[in-house]
Amino acid sequence: MLELKNISKKFEDFHIRDINLQVSKGDYYVVLGKSGAGKTLLLEIMAGMIIPDEGTVWLDEQNITSQRIQDRQMGLVFQDHAIFPHFTVSGNIAYPLKLRGYKGSGIDNRVKELAETMHISHLLHRYPDTLSGGEVQRTVLARTLALNPRLLLLDEPLSSLDVQYKKDLQGLLRELNRTGQTIVHVTHDYGEALALANRVGVMHQGTIVQQDAIRKVFRNPKNKFIADFVGIKNFFNAVIESIPGKKHKLARINENTAFYVLNDEIQGEVILTLEARSVLISRGKLDSTALNNFKGTISEVIPTHRGLEIIVDIGVELAVIITHESFERLGLDKGMEVWAGFKASAINIQRV
Repeated sequence: MLELKNISKKFEDFHIRDINLQVSKGDYYVVLGKSGAGKTLLLEIMAGMIIPDEGTVWLDEQNITSQRIQDRQMGLVFQDHAIFPHFTVSGNIAYPLKLRGYKGSGIDNRVKELAETMHISHLLHRYPDTLSGGEVQRTVLARTLALNPRLLLLDEPLSSLDVQYKKDLQGLLRELNRTGQTIVHVTHDYGEALALANRVGVMHQGTIVQQDAIRKVFRNPKNKFIADFVGIKNFFNAVIESIPGKKHKLARINENTAFYVLNDEIQGEVILTLEARSVLISRGKLDSTALNNFKGTISEVIPTHRGLEIIVDIGVELAVIITHESFERLGLDKGMEVWAGFKASAINIQRV
């Protein structure tokens, strides 16, 4: 459906470069990255607000790189809503229909249909300054969908909403996508991406560093930046070594540290990832069938929304997530010697 080929654009002192991505019909594609990565600039190139210095934009196999924004069959929702304050909710939704020459009942019927879809039928006679943030965003979405865009482009649509409104709007966006609306959504929130996307492109310093199905990217990050960004703390470069007569192999991280792993296919240089919740921690040596058991020292204790993140130095830094209750029960503290263990099967391996 949408394809960007070798897109580059220099904007003041910032540069996006060599962007290639494809969005298929029915996708919910999230462009994920930190502030300043170039996400909004990329969205504006898709929409036709900005022409790239190099590369082309294709929609349904048609080159639309120089096509006007009005002719692209795309709808764009900005982070700041851009609602008309002097129009009612009904007037805001009707605005693009009037511009395109719709009349009378054609406008009324479409406004009612969209208001029902967005669950704002009871707000049609209200003005924007009387609405909540979530109600404003639903109004803007309804207005943007009025002309049936082939592609809906969203720039941080949930960033200004409180938790409940964000949850409600996520449900609405998922439903729009399920009914066939193709969506490209820009955000800095990986939890938001995980809740909505079927495909994701991670953007860093002006380029897309990894893109694939959402679960593949989040389980198999290609580099430490992506691993850190999506919340994977245990990320290691290693080399696979065979053990004569054993079904297990060793993944050597450095001269003194190696993990037992299970994999018959991958050889040579690899990337290892390990979920922090898959690691057990104890004051004494673990009574466990797990092959990987290491004695180490707690170097950091970091509060998180999931509990406490314990960093254990075992020759490499190993992150462990435990509850506050477990931390207190075990009597743990920074500087203390502990044992950390995990199963060989818990380690995810991918080729470099």
